[in-house]
Amino acid sequence: MTKKGLISLLILIIIAVSWAFWFMYKSPSSLILYGNVDIRTVNSSFRVSGRLIQLNHEEGDSIKQGDLLAKLDAKPYQIALNKAKANLMVKQAQLDLMLTGYRKEEVAQAAAQVLQYQASYDYAENNYQRMVKLMKSSSISKDQLENSLTLRNQANANLQTAKQKLDQLTNGYRKEEIEAAQATVQAAQAELDQAELNLSDTELYAPTDGTILTRAVESGTMLTSGSPIYAISIDRPVWVRAYIDEVNLHQAIPGRTVYVYTDSQPDKLYIGQIGFVSPTAEFTPKTVETPVLRTDLVYRLRIQIRQTGDGQADNMLRQGMPVTIKFAE
Repeated sequence: MTKKGLISLLILIIIAVSWAFWFMYKSPSSLILYGNVDIRTVNSSFRVSGRLIQLNHEEGDSIKQGDLLAKLDAKPYQIALNKAKANLMVKQAQLDLMLTGYRKEEVAQAAAQVLQYQASYDYAENNYQRMVKLMKSSSISKDQLENSLTLRNQANANLQTAKQKLDQLTNGYRKEEIEAAQATVQAAQAELDQAELNLSDTELYAPTDGTILTRAVESGTMLTSGSPIYAISIDRPVWVRAYIDEVNLHQAIPGRTVYVYTDSQPDKLYIGQIGFVSPTAEFTPKTVETPVLRTDLVYRLRIQIRQTGDGQADNMLRQGMPVTIKFAE
């Protein structure tokens, strides 16, 4: 080999060794990972059952949080609400009566009845005492004496009953009775609140901004509570799922900025931020492309896309789309 050839070979060896050392000890900013877009979805459904009467969106429609998506027939729930309102009014009126107490007219009537029964008792008592004296002189029979005693006892029973009623009207309702009435009012109020909630749940609103992926039913369908109506993809935030090996794990710091590229628009830059690093290792999923062996243990990353490189809104990241992740310096 000529001297010139030896020099050329030496230069090539030096270049190769330098490249090898650079590859082994390259800076963290040159780390490249591969992952997939992981857009989250929401299954939207009614909390109550009923007949579906209105659907406002088709698959592919963009929606905003709070948009009316669908409606159920609300008439049965309106009837239930009216019934709950009436029941509450009855229970409240009963409680108000107990808290107010009895009317003066009722108390006066009870007092008059006590006087009436007192007079009846006094007459029956005097008659019985007279019969006792006559019995001693054998002027009356034993049956007459017993009849007068029975009349005296009946008059006394009527008098005691009238006095107890007067005491009740004067003192009002017992504390336990009032507390029981208050509890029935609270139960009726809870039934009313539930009826109002059920009525409001006949209208289904978008829980978040997003895009309709699936429309599962059509108008006229009888639905049970929880039956899926729409599947909605959440526009924001957009996540990227990727995996990193243990050798480079120290570079996956939560909060670190990364750059994301897609195959369809390789010149389009998306700026992301590492939001989660799995604390446990796992085997590399088959869907992930990495330059390392697939049997190696890796750690899962979750990267949130913050914005595009030009700062403009972008909806080109779709579910499952493969992406390339480059670590920023």
